[in-house]
Amino acid sequence: MRRLFLFMIFCAAGFLSHAQEFSSEVWHDGYLITTEDDTVRGLIKYDMEANIVQLIQGNVVKTFSSHKIFYFEIYDKLVDNYRQFYSIPYNVNYNYEIPIIFEVLYEGPLSLLSREAIVQESVSNSSAYWGGSFIQDKVHYTFYFLHKDGKIDIYLGKKSDLMNIMSKHSSEVKSFIKKNRLKTDELRDLIRITAFYNAI
Repeated sequence: MRRLFLFMIFCAAGFLSHAQEFSSEVWHDGYLITTEDDTVRGLIKYDMEANIVQLIQGNVVKTFSSHKIFYFEIYDKLVDNYRQFYSIPYNVNYNYEIPIIFEVLYEGPLSLLSREAIVQESVSNSSAYWGGSFIQDKVHYTFYFLHKDGKIDIYLGKKSDLMNIMSKHSSEVKSFIKKNRLKTDELRDLIRITAFYNAI
């Protein structure tokens, strides 16, 4: 009986990990603006790692590379919100710039952007009946800051790096983070910090 119970727990954990849906794996209602200023509407699926967007119009699936995209917007049912993306030139190697897809999390004089990837991580199982760990897929975000002059800084979550990026008002930002107990590597808190900085 106990073996059956353990087996059921194991299967349930496996089912939950497989049943999890990620926004980049499903189709969304939306529209896309090409670099030639054409607006195309339909069902959209994006792939930031490959820097492509697929769009279903009628019964035809069209694929757009980041070189052909200016902007696209989707209504993401998984998060119940509209999301906006731009294809922006970015220096991927020394002196080598290509357009890649960024999501805009906050737009202002200093804009907060992100890119996402699905990664696998080991998660500890705290069950009294079944210890050890299992592998789980998770969305990992890499953040970037876009300045007014078009310069893009990658941001890896360190508070000191954030203070350098926001050096104009670093003391005010430090106080705001401390007062509100914000974490500089969490998406929601980073949006709040960026909004505060832009409001100063």
